[in-house]
Amino acid sequence: MITIYGIKNCDTMKKAMRWLDEHGVDYRFHDYRKDGLDAAALKVWEKELGWETLLNRRGQLWRKLPQSQRDNMNRDTALKLMQDNPGIIKRPLLDLGKRRVVGFSPEAYRELF
Repeated sequence: MITIYGIKNCDTMKKAMRWLDEHGVDYRFHDYRKDGLDAAALKVWEKELGWETLLNRRGQLWRKLPQSQRDNMNRDTALKLMQDNPGIIKRPLLDLGKRRVVGFSPEAYRELF
């Protein structure tokens, strides 16, 4: 079973889930705010994708961080930030079982499915 991780009210999440629905792809939605984030899963994602890929530097949560915190971001501080506030993880994150994919584009999803 495919799991899509994110936040329910995110526009990109809505587009991704609409695409999956329209193409008959079965998935389970995991809402960070409602369901939380497992620390072990975050470590697996970071090992596979890298913390730089997971960290959403374009979102509102990133812009709200103090400049000094953004300037001094490293692996450890990023992982703590993502664990404490999963909304700062790029969305959507698809867990395909043996592989994870971050972000949404119709072209990328066509290639995956």
